[in-house]
Amino acid sequence: MSGIFNDVMGKLSELAGATGLSQQVHSYLSQLLTPDTLNTMLAQAEQAGLGDKVRSWVGDGHNLPISTDELRTLLNNQQVQAMVDKTGLPAATILPVLAHLLPEAVNAQTPQGSVPPKTA
Repeated sequence: MSGIFNDVMGKLSELAGATGLSQQVHSYLSQLLTPDTLNTMLAQAEQAGLGDKVRSWVGDGHNLPISTDELRTLLNNQQVQAMVDKTGLPAATILPVLAHLLPEAVNAQTPQGSVPPKTA
C-alpha cells in the first residue's frame, strides 16, 4: 500500500511541477514562513494535536508527513482563503500539494533546528 501511495504522490508532484503549481506553492511558502508565522503555526499545531508533527519539521530529524485532512485542521479558514486568493486555485487543489511540500519548506526555513529569532 505504501508503494502505491508513493507512486501516486510522485505523479502528483510531477503534475504539480508540470503545471507550475509546485513553484507557486514554494514561492508562497517562502514568503509565508517567517519567524512569526512559524511560531503561529507551532501554536496552532499544538491546539490541533499536531505539535509532534510540526516540531519534527523544525527539528533536525525525520520530517513526519501530514495528511490533507490534518493540514485542514492545522490551518484556519482565513489562512486557506489567503492561499486561494494568492494562487487563484481552489483549496482542493492547493492543500494536497501543500501537505506534500510544507514539511520540507519548514525544515528549510529552520536549518538550525529551531525557529529563527524575529528580525527587527
